[in-house]
Amino acid sequence: MTRAIRLGISTCPNDTFAFHGLLTRTVDWQGLDFEIELLDVETLNERLLAGDFDVCKVSFHAALLAAADVVVLPSGSALGFGVGPLLLAAEQTARPTDASQLTLCPGRHTTAALLFDLFHPNSTRVEHVVFSEIMPRLRGRTADFGVCIHEGRFTWKSRGLALVEDLGTRWEVETACPLPLGGIVANRRIPVATIAAVQRVIHDSLTLALRDRQAPLPTMRSHAQEFDDHVLMQHVDLYVNDWTIDLGPTGAKALDELSARAASLGLASGRLEVFAG
Repeated sequence: MTRAIRLGISTCPNDTFAFHGLLTRTVDWQGLDFEIELLDVETLNERLLAGDFDVCKVSFHAALLAAADVVVLPSGSALGFGVGPLLLAAEQTARPTDASQLTLCPGRHTTAALLFDLFHPNSTRVEHVVFSEIMPRLRGRTADFGVCIHEGRFTWKSRGLALVEDLGTRWEVETACPLPLGGIVANRRIPVATIAAVQRVIHDSLTLALRDRQAPLPTMRSHAQEFDDHVLMQHVDLYVNDWTIDLGPTGAKALDELSARAASLGLASGRLEVFAG
């Protein structure tokens, strides 16, 4: 009997690139029947915490909150050096130091919001919005700061915004680890053999995309906020790397560091565990 797997994937270009083979069934589904939803990352985070998915791409912040119920798959993660969210402002000299100031974050359960809380605790008021609203609101002067992710990392200069801090660079300096942004988690209630089959499908989909980097572009274009192919591939170049194929010891260490730092401030108490098969 075919096993149905409720799978949630983000619409980010690095994910639609990596999952192109799975989405188009160009790779073998290993006897599984994937029921796939493509959603923005914070919706995925919320749906994971509500128990709606068997397997899901989520922010590692959300994964920490669900750590007792999920395991991180070795393949499919976004982590690395130079990949962090950016703290932006409309004014060149602005700094987050006043409770009267407002910072926009791309979702309560995103790793971007967790980093802002780690590095700028209680510095400003925080409002959580869809990531695509942040730069327009900064330009419209309805917020003082914004923690920007996704395509915003490549387009903020052209929008006339100012860089306050690269939160990923700060993480790297303080920890000497790549920044773990998000990954694929599987619910622990799924049999180990089934989780292993899901891992194989994701690994095969990634391998296929990396072998022919142009093939996923139609899938990427159909879901991206930014339709320029150069920007889409910049996104892939930044977020898809050797650790996406396999977290390995370095990735596991980065997850341990994030777990410990979040716990030290009472932001999450779980510890992220990588599936070992």
